[in-house]
Amino acid sequence: MARTIMRFTGVGGQGVLLAGEIFAEAKITAGGYGLKTATYTSQVRGGATVVDITLDDEEIFYPYANEGEIDFMLSVAQVSYNLFKSGVTDGGTIVVEPNLVHPTDEDRKRWNIVEIPIITIAKEEVGNVITQSVVALAIANTFMNAVDRQVLLDTMLSKVPAKVHDVNLKAFDLGEKYAKEAMAK
Repeated sequence: MARTIMRFTGVGGQGVLLAGEIFAEAKITAGGYGLKTATYTSQVRGGATVVDITLDDEEIFYPYANEGEIDFMLSVAQVSYNLFKSGVTDGGTIVVEPNLVHPTDEDRKRWNIVEIPIITIAKEEVGNVITQSVVALAIANTFMNAVDRQVLLDTMLSKVPAKVHDVNLKAFDLGEKYAKEAMAK
């Protein structure tokens, strides 16, 4: 597999950052290399946050994603979308939460913008807003096929308490379902 670079953006306190950690660990578990670099623009809840994930079969010598090299971005906050979208390669895929992120017409020409209501899915269909990171994880892996699905699931389950395994499995399945529907359009 060639190098895969993904970016998750949100605001402080949103759960998308956990998705990066799970991806990196799952890739390492599968016998490759995975790195997660997080940037918090402000230590206060509500500040823009970004996590870049680099996955490769070869050793990774530079931990940061170069601007313009990111294959896939997922964003659940307008402020971080605006700050970090420029890193995505032309024609790359950006998944946005349509209730919170509103790409411009120019953005839609430059990138493959996919609207999936991640937070609504977590809140209303799963019944737990905290599962948004798992919904995001499943969406990203469905689009990028970055890590073996079972390894990713096992890694995710190792990061959450046993009492919430069922709800997180449901979140993962829903994320995959919505991603597949969006890809089929």
